[in-house]
Amino acid sequence: MRMNMARLALMFGLWTPFGVFAADHQIKMVDEGAEGNMIFEPGFLNAKVGDTVTFVVKDPGHNVISRVVPPGADGWKGTVSQGFTITLAKEGIYLYECDLHKMLGMVGIIQVGAPINLEAAKAAASVLSKKMAMGAERLDEYMGKIR
Repeated sequence: MRMNMARLALMFGLWTPFGVFAADHQIKMVDEGAEGNMIFEPGFLNAKVGDTVTFVVKDPGHNVISRVVPPGADGWKGTVSQGFTITLAKEGIYLYECDLHKMLGMVGIIQVGAPINLEAAKAAASVLSKKMAMGAERLDEYMGKIR
């Protein structure tokens, strides 16, 4: 029996394990970068559900802690020495920081699909901005990229 191409494509799609087409993104933690001092590069990332993000230490002395994650997603706290990887399992906004350097604006945002938890992210960013000695404009810039 001959199978048409659409049916074959559908069957292949059903047999393909979740994650085969997922991307692995890298976010570097650096003391000095293109956007300033004490930053994550990139500081704003668009990703898809199922993608992974590996936080890569370029300069020692940083960690990465989630402050806002979408409903149902797991938060994280990574003391990073050789790298730390998360899987983006839920759609929404992930707001994170280096706890040691958040006062200097070492923060980042990952947007996965629709920003379903935008109000929670805005509230957390507002509180965080007030605690920063510098770098609040960086966080404002990242928040402005959310679509």
